[in-house]
Amino acid sequence: MSQNKATIVFFSILVLLFVGTAGYCAEYANPQLLVSPADIQKNEANWIILDCRAPKTTVDKKTSQSLKGYNDGHIPGAVNLGGDCEKVLRDEKSRVRKTDEVAKILGDAGISSDKTVVVYEDAKRITHATVGFWILEYEGQKDVRFLNGGIEAWQAAGGKLDDRATKLPPVKYATHVHKEKIATTEEVLKIAKGEERGSELVDSRTAGEYKGTDVRAKRGGHVPHCPVNISHVELYDKATGKIKSMDDLNKIYGGLDKTKRVIPYCQTGTRSTLAYLAFRLMGFSNPANYDDSWIIWGNSDDLPIEK
Repeated sequence: MSQNKATIVFFSILVLLFVGTAGYCAEYANPQLLVSPADIQKNEANWIILDCRAPKTTVDKKTSQSLKGYNDGHIPGAVNLGGDCEKVLRDEKSRVRKTDEVAKILGDAGISSDKTVVVYEDAKRITHATVGFWILEYEGQKDVRFLNGGIEAWQAAGGKLDDRATKLPPVKYATHVHKEKIATTEEVLKIAKGEERGSELVDSRTAGEYKGTDVRAKRGGHVPHCPVNISHVELYDKATGKIKSMDDLNKIYGGLDKTKRVIPYCQTGTRSTLAYLAFRLMGFSNPANYDDSWIIWGNSDDLPIEK
């Protein structure tokens, strides 16, 4: 074989190896939504970092574990809303607050809608940060991102913590509400009745909740015409708080059509925001969170259910 032919064969093999590797390990459709500690360090002068934890240490009611808060040490320069994003941005019924209320909360924290905002939590409370991610996108934040792995990833990368609160000058938050990012009970009812076949429902609760053996409302079961039940814990590594790869997510949600509207729900619309983030990463064209979720559906006698 001549030297030229040998060179061509060699580079052909390299190309095949590269293509094969790329096909095997698919990239997210929207990889920019996840950031690393290095990304934050490069852009700390231009980005707003939002710590979605409570200010003080709290105790997990289920595990009795102490969960550190913002005042115990946060990413330097990160702001806090004076409470957990999951609670501050929603009302006492766990529904997203009125737009003018959210605008005041964000504006008072110095968050401008034309900035890049990175939300984070810790691995145990990942859905509290995804609530912040979804609400910010819903309210029209120009650019919202998620620190993959949360504060644990920051510390693992050698990042230092600061226990001094960061206060940004208050601003007027300009909302641009994206109504398509929230699904109403009226919309979900049409799907449940089989009147709307252009949308897909995803139940992000446990198998017991879906089957109706674990009842957390007046009634147990699931919304009719919702054949997909995938618990939110399947979407991330519980030890590291990192979202699973695109390959893994494709296996988990492989039966769904990315061109259709997809609507995840859970008990209070909290766990389903993690599914919303996953659908955004995967490139679903029209994902929306069902904010009312089962706390409304399961407590309404006039809404149909299946077990």
